[in-house]
Amino acid sequence: MTNSLRPYGHQRAPLPSAQTPAPGVPSPRPPRNPGSPQPGTATTGPGAKPAKQRDAYFDNAKYLAVVFVAMGHAWEPLTDQSRAAEALYMVVYSFHMPAFILISGYFSRSFDMRTDRLRRLVTGVAVPYILFEIAYSLFKKWADDDPSYPISLLDPWYLTWFLVALFVWRMTVPLWKVVRWPVPLALAIAVLASVSPDIGDDLDLQRVLQFLPFFVVGLFMKPEHFQFLRRREVRILSVPVVLGALVFAYWAGPRMNSAWFYHRDSAQELGAPWWAGVVMTLAMFGCSMVLTSCFLAWVPRRRMWFTVLGAGTLYGYLLHGFLAKGSRFWGWYDDYAWLNQPLGEIFLTVAAAAVITVLCTPPVQRAFRFAMEPKMSWAFKRDATELARERAKS
Repeated sequence: MTNSLRPYGHQRAPLPSAQTPAPGVPSPRPPRNPGSPQPGTATTGPGAKPAKQRDAYFDNAKYLAVVFVAMGHAWEPLTDQSRAAEALYMVVYSFHMPAFILISGYFSRSFDMRTDRLRRLVTGVAVPYILFEIAYSLFKKWADDDPSYPISLLDPWYLTWFLVALFVWRMTVPLWKVVRWPVPLALAIAVLASVSPDIGDDLDLQRVLQFLPFFVVGLFMKPEHFQFLRRREVRILSVPVVLGALVFAYWAGPRMNSAWFYHRDSAQELGAPWWAGVVMTLAMFGCSMVLTSCFLAWVPRRRMWFTVLGAGTLYGYLLHGFLAKGSRFWGWYDDYAWLNQPLGEIFLTVAAAAVITVLCTPPVQRAFRFAMEPKMSWAFKRDATELARERAKS
């Protein structure tokens, strides 16, 4: 995209099943058998099942990751003048979207072509993509004084690429379950994409394909892998690893094209020989997996004040883009030179975290649910489960 917690001392809760919603995707309403209780209601009587609870660990991870996304967007205009901001920017960009995508893959393990899941894919991913792609295009026409900017659903602008990618990845889940070596195959596809400039910009397929390995890794992760990341020795080891990454990024900043972190272009389009795409894709996949593991190792498992915000990360992700892009269109970084000073950089970091936090809150979710989680019952035929539920109610 263009342009950390109390470690232990509390009893660990078990990890969730694969039915927890993916990061950045509206919380789906799971199908219920006829006569089953509504979510969040008490259950009593013989054979009653308790309402399913969200897992705090993954809600915490999603919220913290989207905070890093907002911070990265706030730092981007500073990278030309501040080497420290550039180092932070490079490190954050190496793991924030890979973390989102990996967790998305983990919670896509149960996806199949069942009717209710296809409906949620349409209403929770495809429809928000259409609405926000149009909204972003209209915003650019007005805020950037570019009335000729076209509205095209085939060319995702700014943040909407993730919705396209998530739709495509979800639809391919059954395929990844039947191939013999899914992760090596996904890596091979990413490598081939990185050396294929003819793929073009339609549906941002470069990003779809180059980020694919993280989704496939998540798809085949198990709860014990996340338990392993929470071990004390892993958390301790992650500290020097992250510090080393910051030092390396500080050194590499002036010597490296940060566009490699966006995964939106082939090597040739970045002015590099084709073999650089092979090397950089594999190297950055390894670095991103290591730093994503470090991030997940320090995500708190217990419920925090921000845990409830994890259910609204798609809201924060999509809505903050208007402010992030508007700050460029309206020249804030040029008009307020103090933002490029150390105190200004700290202010921008805190402001970005505050804005994204507000945009993930329940009131904002309620206000924009019509666009993020539309019911659209009028658009779908009723299946046997729904008909049985209606008969049970009557």
